[in-house]
Amino acid sequence: MPAQVISEGSSLRQRVGAEGAADASAQSKVSKGNVVESAKYADQWVKPNFTLNDIRAHVPAHCFKRDTARSFRYVYADVAMALVLGFLATKIHLLPEAARYFAWPAYWIAQGVVCTGLWVIAHECGHQAFSDKAWINNSVGYVLHSFLLVPYYSWKFSHSKHHKANAHMTKDQVFVPNKRSEFVEKLGPRQRPIDDHHDEAVWKEAPVVEFLNIVAMLTLGWPLYLLKNVTGQRFNQWTSHFRPDAPIFEPKQWFSVVLSDIGLAVMVGLLVLAGQIFGSSAVIFFYVIPYFNVNAWLVLITYLQHTDPKVPHYTENEWNFLLGAISTVDRDYGILNHFFHHIGDTHVAHHIFSTMPHYHAQEATAALQKALGKYYLKDTTPIWKALWNSRNTCRFVEDEGDVLWFKH
Repeated sequence: MPAQVISEGSSLRQRVGAEGAADASAQSKVSKGNVVESAKYADQWVKPNFTLNDIRAHVPAHCFKRDTARSFRYVYADVAMALVLGFLATKIHLLPEAARYFAWPAYWIAQGVVCTGLWVIAHECGHQAFSDKAWINNSVGYVLHSFLLVPYYSWKFSHSKHHKANAHMTKDQVFVPNKRSEFVEKLGPRQRPIDDHHDEAVWKEAPVVEFLNIVAMLTLGWPLYLLKNVTGQRFNQWTSHFRPDAPIFEPKQWFSVVLSDIGLAVMVGLLVLAGQIFGSSAVIFFYVIPYFNVNAWLVLITYLQHTDPKVPHYTENEWNFLLGAISTVDRDYGILNHFFHHIGDTHVAHHIFSTMPHYHAQEATAALQKALGKYYLKDTTPIWKALWNSRNTCRFVEDEGDVLWFKH
């Protein structure tokens, strides 16, 4: 829906100079009113003076050690849970008809959670955090991600660039903020100086529209990112994780991208075959709906890791790896932390040390909290409320400046 538009005119400083102290007083009242959520974080931000080595020194050395056998135990556990859930689902037809309406959603939710855990392990393989041996990492990751219709190598390459340039306005590969200029018709010209972060909130959607936007993001966000690179860097050509010549890849990665596509083609073929043998409805109920649940969890978790008023973004002039690595938020998913292998509540540690296995991340996070102090970002807002808040308070950043904050 159309957003509220700031009335056109000169900057606040020019207006104060031209119209006198009375107008200045009025503007002062505005600045203390409905300000953007990021203002208090922007006002308090100071560039940290510690280094990556300083941070690493606080983390116990054993946290960086990968244990292949231990890593496989998590795979076995997740696969076992997925198989048990699948077996139990084959018995749902024996239940009274009324009970089936509860049993199937329970299966879809539970299987989506368990398979999200498998997704996280495959993601860990892409970081070479599963094992010391690259061929084990790539073999396990390729199988697990192909099973979940993720192009393993393609996503591994783009995700590596994301980690190397997190929060960089022109080099990050996902959740790149929109700029004010992209919404100039809605927002109007900027009214305040670039170093003033107390603009009034100007962008409001009808609640029902924002709810539908969230539903679309959770259901279609991941497929559209793979197919069209939505939320990624803007290129002047179709950019897809399925195109070996896409600008997000290097020429030497061409064959690996094709291999990723082959993995997906094989999995799609198996699903088609299963549909012919067991029926299309069985494939939809046992695989497709849980698959979309996995996608929803993936988008929700990653969106909330990187989209929050506390998270700054940087241009080339200001960015460095450590600044980018700490520009992400840890969140608590309760009991789901266990099934998600703590990808949500230890994400800061993961961004700083991406080859660290997940089973050491909690201990490392405890050490990092002490080392980072106020620079450690954690949000304890209930997840669904946090999603609503971030969607409504993280709309865009300014075109100018080197340290950019979300505005709305």
